[in-house]
Amino acid sequence: VTALLLFALKNGFIDSAIVAKSEQEKPFYPHPTLATTADEILQSAGTKYFYSSNILAIAEAIKQKKSSVAFVGTPCQIRAVRKMQLAGLKKYIAPLKVLIGLACSECFVYEGLMENHIRGKLGVDPKHVRKINIKGKMLVTLDSETVAIPLAETKQYARKSCHFCEDFSSELADISAGGLGLEGWTFVATRTEKGEELFSIAEKAGVITTRDASTEPNALNLLVKLSKKKQAAGKEQT
Repeated sequence: VTALLLFALKNGFIDSAIVAKSEQEKPFYPHPTLATTADEILQSAGTKYFYSSNILAIAEAIKQKKSSVAFVGTPCQIRAVRKMQLAGLKKYIAPLKVLIGLACSECFVYEGLMENHIRGKLGVDPKHVRKINIKGKMLVTLDSETVAIPLAETKQYARKSCHFCEDFSSELADISAGGLGLEGWTFVATRTEKGEELFSIAEKAGVITTRDASTEPNALNLLVKLSKKKQAAGKEQT
């Protein structure tokens, strides 16, 4: 996703991007950001498993009179933007040129997971956390080791509102992206002509390396499995 944003900005496809950037004082605590330079996009790179209200940054894009904005968000945020489009809220959605959705099962409460569990229970200072990932377990990469947390232990810190969501893979985005258990690769689905155009141009330019998803049947099967699971769970809540 970062590579696509940098390419799009450099080549004038977009003039800015709405992303989630971590605060220095609270590592991995994200906040909505309008990135207008390559450095700002790079500073937002990496997964944060805590909620960032990226839609709020649309107001900043309007304030700065941006006209070609990439929006990166979770499935619920992508869905909200599409509803704004259907409602005819042109002032707010006109600047948005491409929507990039992130696969998401749920987000976590920062105070619970990072402060109470990682800092409190595990005795790890968040400043020493380099990366957080989920590969069957929650993997917390530190300066010199990786600590695994069973997903059963993380569930208590999940945001309750996430349980109502039925969309795992950002089905309404122009481009959807997620890890899906892959190492060193990102599973991508281009869902609209707009998304296919950006992705294809970046691929031809050599910015990204690709291979057919059929070469990773486990990831494809996991996408289907988690999507069905998310749909079923969301319907149970409603």
